[in-house]
Amino acid sequence: MKGKRPYKISVKNAEFQVLSALRTNRSKRSQEKEVFVEGTEGIKQLIEAGWEITRILFREEGNLSHWGESVLHKFPTAKQFEISPNLYGELSEKENPSELMVTAKIRQYDFSDLELTKKEKPFYLLFDRPSDLGNFGSILRSADAFGVDTVFVLGHSIDVYDPKVIRASLGSVFHTKLIFIESHSQWETFLKSEKERCGIQIVGTDSLGSQPLRNLKLKPPILIILGNEAKGMSVHLKSLCDRIVNIPMFGVVNSLNVSCAGSILLWEVVKNITDPD
Repeated sequence: MKGKRPYKISVKNAEFQVLSALRTNRSKRSQEKEVFVEGTEGIKQLIEAGWEITRILFREEGNLSHWGESVLHKFPTAKQFEISPNLYGELSEKENPSELMVTAKIRQYDFSDLELTKKEKPFYLLFDRPSDLGNFGSILRSADAFGVDTVFVLGHSIDVYDPKVIRASLGSVFHTKLIFIESHSQWETFLKSEKERCGIQIVGTDSLGSQPLRNLKLKPPILIILGNEAKGMSVHLKSLCDRIVNIPMFGVVNSLNVSCAGSILLWEVVKNITDPD
């Protein structure tokens, strides 16, 4: 292997403990502001999104592919670690570990970033207290697919940089502008300014919503609100909505998984962007 000499890890030293904590511990990720990524697709999306890679891990005496070697050469300032097979396996969540694992600095956004990139007709999504890692990753994947400008997260929720979210999102989390709402007053101030600026409509979703989706033609400027998986939207959020829609159901079960429902709503919005009135 060409390039600088990697650090070797063959025992559970301090560096190994840091790596293990970044993979498994939410508090450590928050403290270090770093994310742990395994898997070719996730790493490819991380690189394409321009995130700063801080460490590159690979198995001792393993033969890297051309792609793996290219990652090492592309990030010469990242620490490189050659890890013994048994410890590398402990760091992996897979039965057959990926050839590379990396850590990267988390890219953070706040409301000031929106001031620089506000669209005339924005397309926003808010998830109220998401509690399932897979659901959140899936809706991020849909948000990326359907061109959502910003995803807001409100209230106590799952760790959006958990490896399971990264995997479920297929790496789209790295392309998503994620903003965490710190207070209801901050959120209401933002909504008021957007109402005045572009006339945004606020659309909540609920299986008991009063307006069937099939009767509406949703278009930007718009904010779609998804409620918590178990409890739905909070009473306060409902009070902020211009309308609350339901997706008509024809089977025995009367509700959809939140990521499925959210994906349907997002598709309806993007479909209507190009449809004639």
